[in-house]
Amino acid sequence: MSSSELPEYALVNREQWTRVNAEFTDANANAAWSQEEITWGQTHAREADVGVLGDFAGKDVVELGCGTGYFGARLKRNGAARVVGVDVTPAQLESARRVNEASGLGLEFVEANAEATGLPDSSFDLAVSEYGASIWCDPYKWIPEAARLLRPHGELVFLRNSTLRVLCTREEMPSDTETLQRPQRGLHRIEWRNPDEVEFALGHGDWFRLLRVTGFEVLDLVELFATEDTPESTYYEFSRAWAERWPLEEIWRARRRS
Repeated sequence: MSSSELPEYALVNREQWTRVNAEFTDANANAAWSQEEITWGQTHAREADVGVLGDFAGKDVVELGCGTGYFGARLKRNGAARVVGVDVTPAQLESARRVNEASGLGLEFVEANAEATGLPDSSFDLAVSEYGASIWCDPYKWIPEAARLLRPHGELVFLRNSTLRVLCTREEMPSDTETLQRPQRGLHRIEWRNPDEVEFALGHGDWFRLLRVTGFEVLDLVELFATEDTPESTYYEFSRAWAERWPLEEIWRARRRS
C-alpha cells in the first residue's frame, strides 16, 4: 500500500518492523509457526489456562496486526475455519506468506492498516490481536474497525502491555522501575526513541468507555504475571522479579452486542 495512505506513526512503526523482521522475526518464523499450543505474549500464558478465546472451532478469524502470522497459524491448527491476517509491513507479510505456503495451512494475508482494512463489513466471528494493532495502532481507530468487521455477537480478544507496565517503563535500560514514569491522565500516544516507535495505550477506564461506545460489552480482563514456567528470555526490557509482582500484560475479551 502507498505511504501516502498511512498516518505518520504507521510509517515510523513499519520502518521499525522492517528492521526487526530482517534481524529477528524472519529467521524465527518457522519455529513460531510450528508451535501447536496457543500461548499469549511474553509470559507465554497458555490459552488452556486463561480461556479467553472461547470455542473458535469452525469460525472465521481476522488477526489485526499479524506480523509473521504465527498466532493466526496456531488458531488455524486448532480448528479455525478461516484466518485472515492484516499487517502494514510488507517484509513481515513476505515472511508470513513464505511459511504459510510451506505449511499448507491456507491462511490469507492482506497488506493494510488495521485501522482501515478495506475488508467487508460483518465478515468475521472473531477478531484477535496479540501485540499487533493492540499497541501499534490508535485504539480510537482500530477498535471501531474491529467492530465493523465482526458479525453480531462476534468477539474481540486482544493482548497488550499492562497499563501499569506502560506507566513504569523508562527510556533507559533496564526499563522496569517501581516508580511511575508518566501520568495516566491523558495516556494515549507514546513516542519512544532508540529505536523510534510510536505505541498507543489507554487507562482501564478509557478502554471500558471506548469498547462500550463502539458496541462491545466487556466479558473479561485477564492480567498476566510471570510464573515458574515462563522462560527468562521472554522479558526483554523488564525483569522477571518485576513481572512476578505486577502484571506484565493483559488480555481483553469483548463481545459485539449486535
